[in-house]
Amino acid sequence: MTHDNDMRKDDLKDSEALALGQQLCFAVYSVAHAFNRTYKPLLDRFGLTYPQYLVLLALWQKDRMTVKGIGEELGLDSGTLSPLLKRLETAGFVSRIRDKSDERQVIITLTPKGVALKTDAFGILMEIGKATGCSMEEAAALRSALHDLGTHLDENQNG
Repeated sequence: MTHDNDMRKDDLKDSEALALGQQLCFAVYSVAHAFNRTYKPLLDRFGLTYPQYLVLLALWQKDRMTVKGIGEELGLDSGTLSPLLKRLETAGFVSRIRDKSDERQVIITLTPKGVALKTDAFGILMEIGKATGCSMEEAAALRSALHDLGTHLDENQNG
């Protein structure tokens, strides 16, 4: 009888461990969707999607990048980036120019409109900060923990 009770306890523990609400991956997935829902109205004012905003964030740091460099920075392939960059160019935020020294490379630079948008990005950042309910220190700790988690997952996948 004790053996049967032990098995039921183990089954219950296994069942609890497999519960959706217990999964770290689902928590990260849910938070990512919550961030997207929070960013959407803030970015809609500028006609931007979240991935386009990420490209602009990268360019506000470096101002001039290749498509390949942006892809590496954001973890996106050129098939995803190319249409996104075309839309940013059509909207007047970036320009795309073939590198004269290497025709295979496309250089992405900010236009004056893209540079000017950087000022508005601080407002977006402040709104997101309020929406999270985190202090700057808490946000930094979460960001660091998530970065470390991503690094460990990448190392595990590659090693």
